[in-house]
Amino acid sequence: MQVQQAAAANKTSHIAIASFIGTAIEFYDFYVYAIAAALVIGPVFFPSASPTAQTLNAFATFGIAFLARPIGSFLFGHFGDRFGRKSTLVATLLTMGVCTTLIGLLPGYDRIGELAPWLLVILRIGQGLGLGGEWGGAALLATENAPKHRRGLFGMFPQLGPSIGFLVANGLFLLLGLLLSHAQFMAWGWRIPFLVSAVLVLIGLYARIKLTETPLFKAAQNKPARVPLSELLSGHLKPLILGSLSIVVCYALFYISAVFVLSYGIGTLHLPKPTLQGWLMLAIVCMAVATVLSAWASDLLGRRLVLIVSAAAAIAWGFTLAPLLGSATTAGVGLFLCGALFLMGMTYAPLGAMLPEIFPTSVRYTGSGAAYNLGGILGASLAPYAAQVLVAHGGLSWVGGYISVAALISLLAVLGLGETRHRDLAQTGAAPLF
Repeated sequence: MQVQQAAAANKTSHIAIASFIGTAIEFYDFYVYAIAAALVIGPVFFPSASPTAQTLNAFATFGIAFLARPIGSFLFGHFGDRFGRKSTLVATLLTMGVCTTLIGLLPGYDRIGELAPWLLVILRIGQGLGLGGEWGGAALLATENAPKHRRGLFGMFPQLGPSIGFLVANGLFLLLGLLLSHAQFMAWGWRIPFLVSAVLVLIGLYARIKLTETPLFKAAQNKPARVPLSELLSGHLKPLILGSLSIVVCYALFYISAVFVLSYGIGTLHLPKPTLQGWLMLAIVCMAVATVLSAWASDLLGRRLVLIVSAAAAIAWGFTLAPLLGSATTAGVGLFLCGALFLMGMTYAPLGAMLPEIFPTSVRYTGSGAAYNLGGILGASLAPYAAQVLVAHGGLSWVGGYISVAALISLLAVLGLGETRHRDLAQTGAAPLF
């Protein structure tokens, strides 16, 4: 009865809006920095002695947030599993929004010297903590309110957030690039997307405050894990590791495309920035379409089959990076972006249901969030930096190999996890250890 009442309190439209809008805003904030890292962070926050060093430092600050994300998933996951999904999701949104807005107000190296990059690193860590706690809660908000046969579809809502968040972030940067001169953009224009976050966060908070707790959490409230992280590591290590590895391909596809390819196309190939950003926006639309298709297919055919086919296709797509970028044309770069992000959507959507399905209610927030964010360390944190190093020492084919290896890792992990779509989330037991 308690589960039925809780489910009725959260209408489908409210669940969809709250799980979608929160991740869209959080990923907007995160992607604003990713785009800025490729375009402006290096010259603004680091010494001008070496342009290459500026680029590498910008990508390094980008990667730092991924190291903070698992810590955020453990921190916010503890409170989410102990005290509730709703209040924790409000806290993650505030954490991300405040840090993003402050980056938009932060003076550059020319004004405060060495203090600028250090403050930037602190705020990037804050962004990582906030996003680290966000995804697990948003995925649980969707899947713990979903009918068993539609968890893939419900789990699609938070997975669409990154597509829309990036589309808005990239669109805003594209608009500023068209309206402002280069000098204006570098002086102050780049700050506008960061400051917009403050308004978006207020919208997200309004959507989330109206929700009640998920029915599965309410049903398990009388027996929460005392220390969710301890229970996770002692009883659910195998799904944690395999879940982390299963999402590596998503991160590699996205951040090689959105950060490295954009930077390489503009800085090395000298292709027009607005044209490449336009291609990137089209690629994000492809990603959103693939997200919807693969979520639907995962309910119909199973998470495992969709993920296996998509990961295998991603292995093959890695081999296209060198010839398509090597063509030095906007069409070649654009084709790679569209294909890579379409495959990212295909591999990404089923995980919105699959990761929550491999953990019991008592550690589901901590476990699914940790798996999601630990995968980012291997797949994304070093991806732009590593790609920059690989292309310098081995050429574009090595960068494509990075994608193919990441996809192979995820393929093997999915094979180890097995099918999850028929599992009862209220009865999921401990997975065997290695």
